[in-house]
Amino acid sequence: MLLTLTTTHSPATDLGYLLHKNPQRLHRFELPFGHAWVLFPEASGERCTAVLLVELDTVSLVQGKGSPRRRSRFDYVSDRPYVASSFLSVAIGRVFGSALAGSSRERPELAGTPIDLEAKLDVVGARGGEEFVRGVFEPLGYEVSVTPLTDAYVSIRLRRRCTLQNLLTHLYVLIPVLDDDKHYWIGDEEVDKLLRRGGDWLASHPRRDQIVDRYLKHRAPLRRAALAQLIEAEDEPEAADDPEGRGHAEATLEERVGLHEQRLDAVVDVIRRRKARRVLDLGCGEGKLIARLLKERDIDEVLGLEVSSTTLGIAELRLRVDQMPERQLARLKLVQGSLTYRDARLEGFDAAAVLEVIEHLEPWRLPAFASAVLGHAKPTCVLITTPNADYNALFATLPAGEFRHPDHQFEWTRAEFEDWSNAVASTYGYMVEFDAIGEIDPKLGGPTQMAVFLR
Repeated sequence: MLLTLTTTHSPATDLGYLLHKNPQRLHRFELPFGHAWVLFPEASGERCTAVLLVELDTVSLVQGKGSPRRRSRFDYVSDRPYVASSFLSVAIGRVFGSALAGSSRERPELAGTPIDLEAKLDVVGARGGEEFVRGVFEPLGYEVSVTPLTDAYVSIRLRRRCTLQNLLTHLYVLIPVLDDDKHYWIGDEEVDKLLRRGGDWLASHPRRDQIVDRYLKHRAPLRRAALAQLIEAEDEPEAADDPEGRGHAEATLEERVGLHEQRLDAVVDVIRRRKARRVLDLGCGEGKLIARLLKERDIDEVLGLEVSSTTLGIAELRLRVDQMPERQLARLKLVQGSLTYRDARLEGFDAAAVLEVIEHLEPWRLPAFASAVLGHAKPTCVLITTPNADYNALFATLPAGEFRHPDHQFEWTRAEFEDWSNAVASTYGYMVEFDAIGEIDPKLGGPTQMAVFLR
């Protein structure tokens, strides 16, 4: 398996100092599972390339597994010797340990200086395909090129101006995440390793939950422990890891206008004015609206519904359910369920909030959503917010025609949202009012649009 690192920093041969490797030599290393070599196929003042080549001892790996048994020839045939995986991640830690730690004896000032870097992984097992690869690296500021090789494998080229430590750290964590097949047993120390390597960028990453889940081999107790600490880190102000603003995640786009907080304020204000005492948060996510609602003394009950059990677990951690006073805990219910199915648990509430949810549904599911919420659960007041596609033209970093978030199935203009809302209101016996949230543009409206349905 191969990892290629290239820089055009001047002088480019400084890459040798950063890696603690002489470009004029071939370097060989013993690994627990084979051997590694570092070589420099080019090393000039204008351009320098280092190659990490890892060769697995596949026979020893197979014969060392568990108790003796009769083996077939198929035990010795796999993609592991050729595909970038956790073996390569371990090799990075062993061979480039000083660079991974951000230290350089000969060029200490350069170790902390962003330089132009390129990394290439010739073969990667990418479960989730190109979309997942881009979703992992682009929010970190990388220019990403993906070449499909087969249904299961891709070649990846990454470019970014950053420190070598940042690049190696991201590769160290994310290579086994892409492959999703770690070769070794993991325990609590793996959580510590993930937090140590990802603590300054992972907490705010839009794919945080998937990264943590895959890195910890889908082990729920370890995942919960890691997410609990990352959530605490996310709540603290941190420097952005994407200074050039290349990531187009919705949170990054909208952060500049404080839109998330404005949405919460607007929804809570309507619920307060409607004097609602029993409130639904449908698609409650990590519980940020619920935290606001529990501060309202006149609200007797808050029920949060979410389709993802993992996200519900994060909501419990963020809300510190295990530390809640008994009286506060009696006001809260967190349940797993879908917005497109009838659910008796949702009946009899005064208000329901559906914040930035409908755009994640396929359009053909919208009639089922409207039937389940407005036709069956029938809250007295339903608040629905969704992005205003008209406003997207004002986001400088959002290319024309793209959505604010890769998971959005659609984004409606104000006219489209009003047409759908009026039709739904007429069908299920509601009247509907519209409002804009965020800074209002005279021609394009607000970044978020809200419909308030009243029975």
